[in-house]
Amino acid sequence: MTDSFKLKLLALTIGSLFLTACGDANTQIVEKEPIEETDDDHNDDDHDDGLTIESMGRLAVMESATNSLHVFDLDDNSLLDNISLAHNDMTLGTSGDFRFATAKARTEGLVQFVDGGLWCENHGDHLHDYKQGPALTDYELSGSRPTHAVIHDGQLVVFNDGDADSGAPASVQVVTDAMIASDSAPQTLVFAMNMHGVAEPRGEHLLATLRRDDADSTSNTKVLPDQVGVFHVHDGEYELEQTLELTCPDLHGAGQNHEFVAFGCSDGVLIAHQHDDEFEAEKIANIDALEGLRVGRIYGHEGSESFIGIASAHGGSQSIVVNVNAEEEEMEVIDWQAMEGATPVSYAFAFEGEHFLILDNLGYLTVLHQHEHDGHMEWEFAGRVDISEEDVSTMPEGLSFSMTVTKNGHFAYVADPIAQHVLKVHLEDMEIEGDIELDYAPAAITWLGIAEESESDHDHEH
Repeated sequence: MTDSFKLKLLALTIGSLFLTACGDANTQIVEKEPIEETDDDHNDDDHDDGLTIESMGRLAVMESATNSLHVFDLDDNSLLDNISLAHNDMTLGTSGDFRFATAKARTEGLVQFVDGGLWCENHGDHLHDYKQGPALTDYELSGSRPTHAVIHDGQLVVFNDGDADSGAPASVQVVTDAMIASDSAPQTLVFAMNMHGVAEPRGEHLLATLRRDDADSTSNTKVLPDQVGVFHVHDGEYELEQTLELTCPDLHGAGQNHEFVAFGCSDGVLIAHQHDDEFEAEKIANIDALEGLRVGRIYGHEGSESFIGIASAHGGSQSIVVNVNAEEEEMEVIDWQAMEGATPVSYAFAFEGEHFLILDNLGYLTVLHQHEHDGHMEWEFAGRVDISEEDVSTMPEGLSFSMTVTKNGHFAYVADPIAQHVLKVHLEDMEIEGDIELDYAPAAITWLGIAEESESDHDHEH
């Protein structure tokens, strides 16, 4: 895959990124507003002969314990629409180019899409922005237990774990915003057995986990894979072209940047590097500080030379944040100066990748800054924002603080279920600049809109 930039399109990683499912017989589809095309919106420097719409974007807020998704205009914090989803307590995410909020119901095997109403199209000689009201779409993905979702370079990948009891195998579905808008079938991959896996898109390639027969597996659990396969799409279906030789016991979590794709293993981090149409693999072994732990989450960003790994024990609350430098094949602990008793609840790379954010259960947003020291890329503590004045012990059961980052500026939005509001945080100043008052406890939030070009034009997280 080439690293060429795409104007005004940024694809994340973020985020873990999970999806949510929605839509029932009572759903009200909003009549779309006319496209805004005014002289004030036109900017020849940005779009040549196209139309530029200046907007902070939209914010999708999932209401807890209900099937309601609320969409706000971030230019004035006004509520644009309340949309009824198919099920309560959905998992919220975003599509590859941030036009659609994604909604996943794992048990029901359903993923649906809500059009945020802001997007950009490439018209060949120029790019053209569009603006309309949010609406629930008819587009759906169906699969057995959709779990991990990844976005990168405009592609959304949904990994369906499958189910041993029903005999349903694992599968992968890949869609772009254009495919969703045109109601086109996803590109697919179907495995021979169920597994709790993940897949990373790389242009026409897909790096996906492989689970071997239990007798040959190096994993400690029957559903975790321990190898990575390289697939290439042909006529809408992915075919296996290469299996990486190095094994990755108890494989869980993946991420990528401009050059590498990383997978978390119980004995280290597997790094895949593309050379033409072939991929090579190396293993960065766990350091002594991770004894008894494994890197089970990996975050990558095109603007960062290194990955951020989260190491923890199976089912445990202890977490260690590590810097994984694929180029130098090194791993080191990042001291994020956690408050006593703090447990991370959310992580994210910021807009251009120069900041990494850790939101914890005590109501603090920690900002790490990336810098080069003696030719070595390091992460250091930059500051901390107190985002809650409430008694955190009163957090509603099953809920936590949550956050999303904008893809067109240096802002994060943090949802507080106790105070029932969403705060706007300026990351460079590390100050709270506004809030959106709610009359319900938010379960999750995600940013939607037109991403701006940055020096790192892609964003990904899982």
